[in-house]
Amino acid sequence: MAETYDLIVRGGEVVNHAGRGPADVGVRGGKIVAVGDLSQASAGETYDATGLIVMPGVIDTQVHFREPGLEWKEDLETGSRAAVLGGVVAVFEMPNTEPTTTDPEQLADKLARAKDRMHCDHAFYVGGTHENAQWLGEMERLPGCCGIKVFMGASTGTLLVQDDEGVEQVLRHINRRAAFHSEDEYRLADRRPLARQGDWTSHPEVRDAQSAIQSTERLIRIARSLGKRIHILHVTTADEIAYLAAHKDIASVEVTPQHLTLAGPEAYERLKGYAQMNPPIRDAHHRAGLWAGIANGVADVLGSDHAPHTSEEKARPYPASPSGMPGVQTLLPVMLTHVAEGRLSLERLVDLTSHGANRIFNLADKGRLAVGYDADLTIVDLKARRTLRHQDMATRVGWTPFDGFEAKGWPMATIIRGQVVMRDDEIVGPSLGQPVRFQETLASA
Repeated sequence: MAETYDLIVRGGEVVNHAGRGPADVGVRGGKIVAVGDLSQASAGETYDATGLIVMPGVIDTQVHFREPGLEWKEDLETGSRAAVLGGVVAVFEMPNTEPTTTDPEQLADKLARAKDRMHCDHAFYVGGTHENAQWLGEMERLPGCCGIKVFMGASTGTLLVQDDEGVEQVLRHINRRAAFHSEDEYRLADRRPLARQGDWTSHPEVRDAQSAIQSTERLIRIARSLGKRIHILHVTTADEIAYLAAHKDIASVEVTPQHLTLAGPEAYERLKGYAQMNPPIRDAHHRAGLWAGIANGVADVLGSDHAPHTSEEKARPYPASPSGMPGVQTLLPVMLTHVAEGRLSLERLVDLTSHGANRIFNLADKGRLAVGYDADLTIVDLKARRTLRHQDMATRVGWTPFDGFEAKGWPMATIIRGQVVMRDDEIVGPSLGQPVRFQETLASA
């Protein structure tokens, strides 16, 4: 008797832990239950993936969706809409909202806001501060928490922990891997007078490479002394990649599509405020260092650092303009273009967008296209050619630093726990996003 499934994705080329080759994917009860030749099987729903690539669902482990408090820039619904249109099945959202996510009540509030509104699955960081350090061990174990986030360089309100003692106190009280924005606040403060009014090319001078490597060296020293695991977000310098290669036992590394693609000073001259983010877009030397980190395996994950501001805010003359840019919808098209142009393999892209997140964040049932895992699939057309445009962005701010970028490769469908959520650039299902589950926060039976 032929097997029956809820969904079969037929005729595609699967890229997963086993390599790359033709296979069908069978889904039942929201889980992958078969990968192989299912030509004799039937299903309630079939997705024809002929000529397409079937990847594990893309996970974006760093987004700022701005809710609560900053909803004119973004909210959980609009940000997650952009995510699934970009082929992203799950996001980890950052704590620098208003109020900040620094206590159990604010985490619970975000989870409640996400319910029935977010199109993708989700988890939320809790911000580590001087004031809440002693409670972080309890908060990091709460359902829906992806870990603790610490800003060592300037950020929102009390979220800044610039001193070694503060970082040490945060790490002492936690057991999971903590994520860090690693820039040295003391050096940044000394260099702020170097900002030239209206000149965005001075941004990477204010926040220079030394500010990053100096902070990362401090952070590694503290983490190693305490035997703690850390995750360094949006690494931007060749120096850090070389240094972190010697510390992979405790440190995982994130890089972003924008730091791999844009370079100063050209990006600042062309994009002005749209190119401003922290840590900054740097020159071609540092960009090459990041690509070396991908080639040699130092980089573990890709994150978009999706951090929208309105065009009006971005038009303020530097340094009054805010730092941050949208990116969750463009992460995959931009990186598929790098695949098409030979800078990395499709298998390495899968490692950076799903397997890496599974590995370093200990995801319970996501990040692998394998039997027993959530049926999260990103289906892409490597032959598609599209131009990224401001007007096609679902983010509330309606712009992208990649406007006019010719994408070589495109997400054709986003499937989350067996539900086709996006197909052919349209959201086709209700907002069914659920909290991501982690091995370190599983509830006891």
